[in-house]
Amino acid sequence: MAYETIKVDIADRRATLTFNRPKIANAMNLLMMQELADCFEFLKDNPEVQILVIKGEGKIFSAGGDIKMMMTSGDPVDFEIIMGYITRMVLALYQLPMVTVAQIQGAAAGLGFSLALGCDVIVVEENSKLAMNFIGIGLVPDGGGHFFMKERVGITKAKQLIWQGNIMEPKEALDLGLIDQIVEKGEMEATVDQIVGKFLASPILAVLETKAILHAQKLPELKKVLEMEAAAQSRMRKTDDHLEGIKAFIEKRTQQFKGK
Repeated sequence: MAYETIKVDIADRRATLTFNRPKIANAMNLLMMQELADCFEFLKDNPEVQILVIKGEGKIFSAGGDIKMMMTSGDPVDFEIIMGYITRMVLALYQLPMVTVAQIQGAAAGLGFSLALGCDVIVVEENSKLAMNFIGIGLVPDGGGHFFMKERVGITKAKQLIWQGNIMEPKEALDLGLIDQIVEKGEMEATVDQIVGKFLASPILAVLETKAILHAQKLPELKKVLEMEAAAQSRMRKTDDHLEGIKAFIEKRTQQFKGK
């Protein structure tokens, strides 16, 4: 399949999906969300692929949702379309019958971090930055961010991290259990290749059966979370705090939230 905003390479039971908007930090616009949903659904039905690596072109994994899109998608219909694509891509990612590896270099923020947290294995370069930073623009996490954070660190810590919206160093994220491995600068490709090789040399059909069993139990919960995130995001986008958050981001100044 041909895509404009992502690249997909498949060979020897491995697929590599690359976010391909490097000039704008691989931020996700409507087309990219649609292509990711289409790609994950295509891979879901491809029995030849047993492991998927997700990475970003250039120096950054993904800065999350495209702020310009947020500024111009005030139409409720547009917002429904956006959330529909997010729901499709997260559900397809979670149900992929393959091991998924997030290869994070540079930064993973917002929706980009949600998708990374949806992967089975998360490998992060030592100088990267990680942020579930929706709160900074008066929004709640989407892309299943609530679900994946809770699965990784528990409800209490997930709440605290989401409310703080801090930029995290990889060591902090590793200590919390949000990520699985830190690699030195320049060692990422070799490390991920080793991880892929170990999985492909293992009895991977048994590995994938375990994933299917565990994920099947949680799938109804994820669907409900995605539904609730979409409803909450719709409400938050109508608040003065969200408008202030966007304006402050564009103007590079501190937000002045008023709880309205």
